[in-house]
Amino acid sequence: MQLKTKRLAKEAAKIGLQVNIDKTEVMRLQNKQQTPITLGEHKLKDVDSFTYLGSIVTITGGTDEDIKARIKARHVFITLKPVWKSTALSTPIKLRIYNTNVKSVLLYGSETWRVTNTTSNKLQTFANRCLRHILNIRWPENINNKNLWETTNQDPITKQITRRKWRWIGHTLRKPSGDITRHALEWNPQGKWRVGRPRTTWRRSCEEEIRQCGHSWEQLKKAAQNRVRWRTVAEALCSTRNQKEP
Repeated sequence: MQLKTKRLAKEAAKIGLQVNIDKTEVMRLQNKQQTPITLGEHKLKDVDSFTYLGSIVTITGGTDEDIKARIKARHVFITLKPVWKSTALSTPIKLRIYNTNVKSVLLYGSETWRVTNTTSNKLQTFANRCLRHILNIRWPENINNKNLWETTNQDPITKQITRRKWRWIGHTLRKPSGDITRHALEWNPQGKWRVGRPRTTWRRSCEEEIRQCGHSWEQLKKAAQNRVRWRTVAEALCSTRNQKEP
């Protein structure tokens, strides 16, 4: 990393650019090496988390912090309170506004989330509350979640996240073999696991969904080259995940 940092600064200087010391940070993942990374005479700051393209990356390698931050969609929903109360707008229009302005914030970056039951329940609870508010359903009125989703033409949050994930995977698999995004997707890190049950990771959840659907990774790579066929495969993978939900 020290060599790469120096090279970055050198190449940037050739075109009149300078690396901003205050905005450049270092995060070490499972690395015992603590030698500071320097840029000229300045040491770069070590951090446990940082925000990249709107998503929070943490030293634990998980996505819990990013998912918590996504609940800031609550602020967007509250800001649009006049829209939800409006009698001049129909329910379908309100739902379109919800999908484009609230749900897009809620599920931003969800393609790479490691979703657990706890986080999915939090996301689903928030979404259900928003939908009930749009339909003006207040206590003691009641509607079960299944009818709520059918009325508003919404899928469960876990299915929506899974659909986004596999669409993104298909898009990545259609990229050239030398593309860095594809390398990251197919990279198989070497080393030994710690003693104990391995954590559920994003990659393991993908492999489990593939196994449940009766496909192999090589089959998916071939299917992804045909966009029409991939949509069918992706929906099958989403249905497999949805059947496993309690």
